[in-house]
Amino acid sequence: MIAASDIFNAILALEYRYARLLDDDRLEEWPDLFVERGVYKVIPRENWHREPKLAILFCDSRAMMIDRIRSLRTANIYNLHYPRHIVTNVEVLGARGDEYDVAAAYTVYQTDLEGQTKLFSVGQYLDVITFSEGEPLFREKVAICDTFNIPNLLAIPL
Repeated sequence: MIAASDIFNAILALEYRYARLLDDDRLEEWPDLFVERGVYKVIPRENWHREPKLAILFCDSRAMMIDRIRSLRTANIYNLHYPRHIVTNVEVLGARGDEYDVAAAYTVYQTDLEGQTKLFSVGQYLDVITFSEGEPLFREKVAICDTFNIPNLLAIPL
């Protein structure tokens, strides 16, 4: 039996690792934080309260995430920048066996190549985290943006 504090610390480490990989441009490692059939969605808060909850970005498998990163690296043109993810207020909302419902607040800043830093997105993560062989992985990560108005192309995951 894993102690509750150990579970929380492992969940916290996963949330921080997620942010660090994106900030360090280690996008190829990002899908490894998810189970094979993991889901990643970005949904504006306006859509979160509607049915269907239309996502502006949706991946329903690790393979789809890998394809997205490959496309970013080879085909897409987007504003080059340095992102900085701040993850706070991590809370375990519930548990079912080895799965945990987790909420966290996020803020993403972008610094462009001219050195201008701007707020890019603010919102919350609603995650389902599962432990596979003692290792936490995302089964589902939903980024709920506080606004539909994202100032630039959403290329890199939130």
